[in-house]
Amino acid sequence: MGNFQNIFKRLRTSSRLTQAEMAEKLGISRSTIGMYETGAREPDFETLEKIADFFNVDTDYLLGRTEKTSILPETIGHYYLNNETREIAQEVFENPELRSLFHVARDIPPERLKAHIEFMKSLKEQEQR
Repeated sequence: MGNFQNIFKRLRTSSRLTQAEMAEKLGISRSTIGMYETGAREPDFETLEKIADFFNVDTDYLLGRTEKTSILPETIGHYYLNNETREIAQEVFENPELRSLFHVARDIPPERLKAHIEFMKSLKEQEQR
């Protein structure tokens, strides 16, 4: 499949996902991800489409047939993978009164930043219960 193994691994690592996290998101085993990345195994068409959809790239790019991909314009430069979260973050960013939330880490003391991080982690834990 051309250069799939390298392209896939680069996309996964640039998204800061472990093989286990990637496997969970795609609904396949971690060992399958490892085999994709070593070239020992290739994804079926359905899985290839899932991977392309996840990374917002086309299958020709994943297969190494082209060095450029047709990225959906609405996803370019977005940090958030969830559309609703992305929209809320954009709304916060566009509101001058709330925009400072994006820059809060710049000039607060480290202990306050750590407290904010712990607060966000606890919110995430509550959400997962």
